[in-house]
Amino acid sequence: MSSHLLPTYARVDLAFERGEGAWLYTASGERYLDFTSGVAVNALGHAHPKLVAALTEQARKVWHVSNLYRVPGAERLAERLCAASFADFVFFCNSGTEAIEGAIKMARKYHAVSGRPERFHIITFEGAFHGRTLAALSATGNKKYLDGFGPPVEGFDQVPYNNLDAVKNAIGPATAAIMIEPVMGEGGVRVVPHGFLKALRELCDKHGLLLIFDEIQTGIGRTGEVFAYQISGVEPDIMTLAKALGGGFPIGAFLATAEAAKGMTAGTHGSTFGGNPLAVAVANAVLDEVTADGFLDKIRKNALLLKQRLAELKDRHSSVIAEVRSEGLLMGLRMVPPVGEMVDELRAEKLIAPAAGDNVVRLLPPLIIGEEEIAYAVNAIDRACTRLAQLHARPAKQEAAS
Repeated sequence: MSSHLLPTYARVDLAFERGEGAWLYTASGERYLDFTSGVAVNALGHAHPKLVAALTEQARKVWHVSNLYRVPGAERLAERLCAASFADFVFFCNSGTEAIEGAIKMARKYHAVSGRPERFHIITFEGAFHGRTLAALSATGNKKYLDGFGPPVEGFDQVPYNNLDAVKNAIGPATAAIMIEPVMGEGGVRVVPHGFLKALRELCDKHGLLLIFDEIQTGIGRTGEVFAYQISGVEPDIMTLAKALGGGFPIGAFLATAEAAKGMTAGTHGSTFGGNPLAVAVANAVLDEVTADGFLDKIRKNALLLKQRLAELKDRHSSVIAEVRSEGLLMGLRMVPPVGEMVDELRAEKLIAPAAGDNVVRLLPPLIIGEEEIAYAVNAIDRACTRLAQLHARPAKQEAAS
């Protein structure tokens, strides 16, 4: 079937007509368990009644007024995010990559107004993913994504992941900040050691740098805390959010301390749609659910259960699963065979999950899953592993026979 959509995605020939909770349904009525969640976006699943109500109620009032005027819902959301975090200020935008751009601008502006305009370089890490705009791509540093788009934006210094000596060697007179994901999602669900994050904080304090945490994939409950940094106890100066913040409605944000934000005065940054009444109405409803009594406890309980069941599968299918990685309900299975094979086999089992770097299949269920969905997923993964083990054992047997 031909399409007028720009062919920048290798889309699966599968379309969903509706969703309910953790399940998606095709027009013909086939049911799939959603362990993609729109790539960690649909934190409360599909058609959540509280989100539907919030959006519908706001849609009857006002959709857009621009940031020339106050938006009370945005002010309330910013107050709540700051109360739940280290931050004093929030800027709302529309996506994760916009949040990253804002964080980059803030870090550079901080040093400029502090009398150090030469400080504009940001240290980032190999295997990271920060977005698709030109500056975010340059921060990511992946040649595959940069190829063909001209020279990378200046001011980003990549160093090996979890290598403190490399970070120390990269710090120079032009360094402004260090930026890292507490869990590298696209990079293969690599959980950054807490000791490494602590060491980065100490380096930033020693050299007068800002520490930026990219929590676009980890924020708003995914790890069992509202924000992933709260697990390590290491506070950043700037943090980016998106994905789960709107539960499926597009919204991004970057948060900062008053000190880090001191250069961001009137006219230094803007967004036409950022913090619009529809987006913040839904995001406030998401926060209502995520911060409700017992919600995070349930995430931690279900994450532990799923992790234990996945560990059992790894032991049973060691020729297929090399490693289980996890932080809360951000999980990954590092595969022995090519990860694409596992993604296809899971889809055949009516379980959808995305691939990531380092030959990892990510498991990103909605945060509302329970024991029924966990049992379904584990059984589906078990059957998929059995088929892959048989498939890859055949050539070896044929070789031995010859």
